[in-house]
Amino acid sequence: MEWKGKMAKRKKIALIGAGQIGGTLALLCGMRNIGDVVLFDVVEGMPQGKALDLMHLAPVFGLDFTVTGTNDIQDIKGADVCVVTSGLPRKPGMSRDDLVKTNADIIRAVGEGIKKNAPDSLVIVITNPLDAMAYLMQKVTGFAPKKVVGMAGVLDSARYRAFLAQELNVSVNSVSAFVLGGHGDDMVPVRSYTTCGGIPVANLIPGDRLDAIEKRVRGAGGEVVALLKTGSAFYSPAASAIQMVEAYLFDRKQVLAAAVHCSGEYGVKDIYLGLPVVMGASGVEKILQIELNDEEKSQLEKSVQSVKALIPLL
Repeated sequence: MEWKGKMAKRKKIALIGAGQIGGTLALLCGMRNIGDVVLFDVVEGMPQGKALDLMHLAPVFGLDFTVTGTNDIQDIKGADVCVVTSGLPRKPGMSRDDLVKTNADIIRAVGEGIKKNAPDSLVIVITNPLDAMAYLMQKVTGFAPKKVVGMAGVLDSARYRAFLAQELNVSVNSVSAFVLGGHGDDMVPVRSYTTCGGIPVANLIPGDRLDAIEKRVRGAGGEVVALLKTGSAFYSPAASAIQMVEAYLFDRKQVLAAAVHCSGEYGVKDIYLGLPVVMGASGVEKILQIELNDEEKSQLEKSVQSVKALIPLL
């Protein structure tokens, strides 16, 4: 008897860059039943090898997804989402900004490939320096700004929540936090909107301890780099991008922090900056304007100037 059944069409997720973050993203796409994966990289054999390894993993967990490795950017054709991790990772002693010129050339090439092969996709940029690379990606693709977004705020906010939960000895689910601004050493943990079970953290943790925790948040990526010595964080950036992918594909209308194109919000224009947004089926559906205190406004302005300084280097 011939089987004539037909499986429902699954979403197609293109992962541009098959390094540590890309490989973790591919695994998470399968584990969370998001869709089929195309893993692209310029290194011959590497995406194919990771794809084959993931194919062997699928039966263990009963995962019905396909993952394909390729060195041909055309294979991302028709992708619903493109997550871009291509570029050099940080090494000890490097800032995210040190990567700007090298990674800008990579983003230009990738952006042209996405524009040609996946013109209707949502593009999530992870490549550092994040805000500048998201800005460049939008310019190269010409996509509507709401369809090009940078993953930073979800990760930075998660780091803030993790450190606060550790300090308070409570579940991370009890902590709500926002980190805004550029994805750099002058990012802005917004203390006035950070709570534990609805209680402002400033009521639970002394100011000097909060200062120390927020300093650690700003340097958390560098702390990981210094420990690893041969690369940068990959588990947490991948998980953070997955949250954004799910918010888009499942139309969750989820409030999260993301690097988005500013059109006057918070007094900022024509750069990408980490702000609170609503993510849904249209991409960035709304930028939320919240009232910051004077100290937070000052910190955000400093962060804006740092992001602006990178634009001429692209």
